[in-house]
Amino acid sequence: MSMIQSETPEQSSSQQTTCTFDDSDSRDEEMRDQLDAWVEDLADLTNEAQTSEQFQQWLDVQSKFHDYSARNTLLIKLQCPEATRVAGYNTWQDEFDRYVQQGEDAIWIWAPIITKKCPECGNSPSYHENTDCEYDETEPEQWRRGLVGFRPTSVFDISQTEGEPLPELETEAHGDPNGLVEDLLDATDEIGVDARIVAPEEWEHGSARGVCERRNVMTTNPMVEAVDRENRAALASTLIHEFAHAELHFNVEDEAERSKREVEAEAVAYVVSRHFGLDPDNSAFYLAAWDGDAPETLRDRLDRISKTAADLIDAVEGAS
Repeated sequence: MSMIQSETPEQSSSQQTTCTFDDSDSRDEEMRDQLDAWVEDLADLTNEAQTSEQFQQWLDVQSKFHDYSARNTLLIKLQCPEATRVAGYNTWQDEFDRYVQQGEDAIWIWAPIITKKCPECGNSPSYHENTDCEYDETEPEQWRRGLVGFRPTSVFDISQTEGEPLPELETEAHGDPNGLVEDLLDATDEIGVDARIVAPEEWEHGSARGVCERRNVMTTNPMVEAVDRENRAALASTLIHEFAHAELHFNVEDEAERSKREVEAEAVAYVVSRHFGLDPDNSAFYLAAWDGDAPETLRDRLDRISKTAADLIDAVEGAS
């Protein structure tokens, strides 16, 4: 099965159907074996995705975008809350063959000034002449380059440009959810979360499809929000992903561990979605983009992924 082409439910080679297990003494073991097998399938798919031509093209484009400091990220969000990918006017034109549309307002951030600097006072040669610094052991031409300050510079979001499309990764589930969104919402008490679907025009979390957070110190249940969309299969998978976070992943500070927890949550979404007859194979692209060690992480954390998936399946089936 290829992961490098986006498929409709009718085209999917998975041919997903709802998986059921006999109500017998062996049910738990049969279910666990099936869930483990699906996690292994996802690991294989993610390996394929990481080596695919489509993913490599996407990586090449991503490498051309800067990582912005926390200060600049805040400035970008304050000026353009819906921003997803930003670059300078000439960068859009030279690197991506896209052009800023006429009349668009620039997003202003701070750009570092890198030039030769005095080893003693840290100023550039032009500023050094006007200071009281007496350093004269080497000529300015021999000084090393370094950060001497910041200057305002303008960038633009991709939504402000037009031109050649950037490669995208299809990461949403497909298929007939058959009331799964409603069943998931009905199961929130059993799962121990609060959840709500938010209209796109009211969504306050940028490009995220869903979030899981605590509302305040008086609330015991995590709060899950997901942005509404026409693709109900994708909406169901997002809810499952955030429910998994609610059960497993609060208060994780370490960045490396956060990546692995994100892999776990998406793996749970893949397994539960597949159980209910959806086609979530594009989860492999999501994991490939999130964490380069995703296949190994899936296998290392198989027990927790399978147990969480089984618990969510039981909760949804018990509520429906």
